[in-house]
Amino acid sequence: MDTIQIKDKQFTISIKQEDILKEVARVAGEINRDLADEQPLFLSVLNGSFMFTSDLMKHITIPCEISFVKLASYEGTESTGAIKEMIGLNQDIEGRTIVIVEDIVDTGFTMQHLLETLSKRNPKKVHIASLLVKPEKLQVELDIKYVAMNIPNDFIVGYGLDYDGFGRNYPDIYTVVD
Repeated sequence: MDTIQIKDKQFTISIKQEDILKEVARVAGEINRDLADEQPLFLSVLNGSFMFTSDLMKHITIPCEISFVKLASYEGTESTGAIKEMIGLNQDIEGRTIVIVEDIVDTGFTMQHLLETLSKRNPKKVHIASLLVKPEKLQVELDIKYVAMNIPNDFIVGYGLDYDGFGRNYPDIYTVVD
């Protein structure tokens, strides 16, 4: 499908699944190389990163663990700026290397909040692996070590990303049509 309709908005395909999967495999290779001796804990940020996490973990070959946290800052197509922690991390991360697995970093406020929360629990290192980054929209300085793709400041859905809860199920990524 080249275009899809979700609620009141139309979207057109912008990144095909095969291109996404190629970049996910590349990121996994970088993580396998860089963290071979670390036994990291992957911390997947739900809901949006579930597809990225699933595909990424299929390519991770080093000993590791995975856990999940749920944060929310979006309503409709705009970030609210208010971050609500919905489901927390129950594991002890002191002295551990953490890899946050995020679907998209745009303003960076959600990631900054998560990094501050994690730092209080004394991890050894925290790395960020993001499927997508919107460099023009970043408002805080972040060290995002693993980036699958940089994208323009457009509203997108698919491959785990949603519009008011809909559209996560599409294997490709779609951009809103103005």
